[in-house]
Amino acid sequence: MIKIKKNLLWVVCGTSILASGLASAAETTLHVATWLPPTSAQNSIVWPTWKRWVEKATDGRVKVDIENFTGDPKTLFDAVEDGVYDVSFSVNTYVPGRFKLTSVAEIPGEITNAEVGSVALWKTYEKFFKPSQEFQGLKLLALFVHGPGQLNTNFPVNSLDDLIGKKMRIGGGLVNILAERLKVTPISAPAPKSYELLQQGVVDGTFLPAEQQKTLRLSEVTTNLTLFPKGLYTTAFSIFMNSDTFDSLSKKDRDAIMSVSGEKLSRLAGAAWGKADKEGILAAKENGVNVVFLTPNDAIVKKMNKVEKGIDQVWINSVSDRKVDAKAALAYFRKNVN
Repeated sequence: MIKIKKNLLWVVCGTSILASGLASAAETTLHVATWLPPTSAQNSIVWPTWKRWVEKATDGRVKVDIENFTGDPKTLFDAVEDGVYDVSFSVNTYVPGRFKLTSVAEIPGEITNAEVGSVALWKTYEKFFKPSQEFQGLKLLALFVHGPGQLNTNFPVNSLDDLIGKKMRIGGGLVNILAERLKVTPISAPAPKSYELLQQGVVDGTFLPAEQQKTLRLSEVTTNLTLFPKGLYTTAFSIFMNSDTFDSLSKKDRDAIMSVSGEKLSRLAGAAWGKADKEGILAAKENGVNVVFLTPNDAIVKKMNKVEKGIDQVWINSVSDRKVDAKAALAYFRKNVN
């Protein structure tokens, strides 16, 4: 009898260990590649929040591991598509010609609130852009924008003539058109390069939102922050996942992840990035940067409005090969922004 009980005990223990092993094996870890400093809105708010959301929504079956990426952010689309990482985010215009449709968010004067603009961009994608498959090979999790792009410079900007010939870092997309019209000398580079370019005198300024005065420490290498009431542009970002990794998950977990992504994640990211502008302005002031708040009645603002006119049509023309009703999409986007 004792021998039988001992054998039964080993069977029970073995079964428990096996079950435990299977449960452990069933867990999936998503490796997220991120960039920008730890203090950025993306790394201090967006990723940690999404990690909690995903792990809670999947009852712990899917874990999220956030890893720092030090390479060029434009390579992350291919890195995720090739399975080097499972999830990441990047600036759509860092890959010229691939993500034309989401550049609707870059049209000057459209977005003054990053949260509202991010939700509007996601909704417009879902309604108009999705069939174009610009994100083919990737599972799109969210779209968002930063706060209004402004002028971070090493010279005062009292009129638009002050910009003529100045070397300005740009990130690509429709801001290229704006830079051309302003007659600046454009220097294409990802945002994280701004500090180095300014410190070394390679550029005289950069187009970036106010929050980068803190996040990228631009307050250490610029003397002026010129804030236009509606900004000059916004940049469209995407958060994406390897499609094979996504498809390998159970339907229950796929649905769980999307329940905390899509519009919800777009809203979270936009809100976090938008609120960071206030911290950027504060950092600029604390470091002695001359912060200028322009008003709609200022001559420089009125002239800028004229310079920006027609860039919406430039976007419409640029997506003519996408078989999308661009005018209807723009109208829908504007309706959601306003």
